[in-house]
Amino acid sequence: MSDPKKYLNENEEEAGYTPSSPIKRTLAWIALAYVLIFLALTTYYYYTGTMLGNLAPLLTVPGLIGLGILSIVGWRTVGKPGKWAAILLALACWGLAIATLPIGIAGLMSNFGQYGVTFVTTVTTFGG
Repeated sequence: MSDPKKYLNENEEEAGYTPSSPIKRTLAWIALAYVLIFLALTTYYYYTGTMLGNLAPLLTVPGLIGLGILSIVGWRTVGKPGKWAAILLALACWGLAIATLPIGIAGLMSNFGQYGVTFVTTVTTFGG
């Protein structure tokens, strides 16, 4: 059999498979999490005819977790940010995600009437 590499010129390189960087793969996993969340939200809308509200805190959780992972992956592959900056950023993001999760779950449960948490806002007017 003939070798196809021997027909290439010395200046030409063979185009092969180049895998994506770990940072791009991490961003793809974060995007996949959001795609699945939005798929569930649209499926719920088509099934019930109502939209879910109060979801902003819950929608920040995958981004915060992903940002923490992204800082660690960036430090391990590229070296930026520095070791301690990456660790502190990751811990801060994961701590915010843990703090935001109960608020997001309460917001999600407020959509389901008597079984959820109802947020009551009081408006106080001063004067007149």
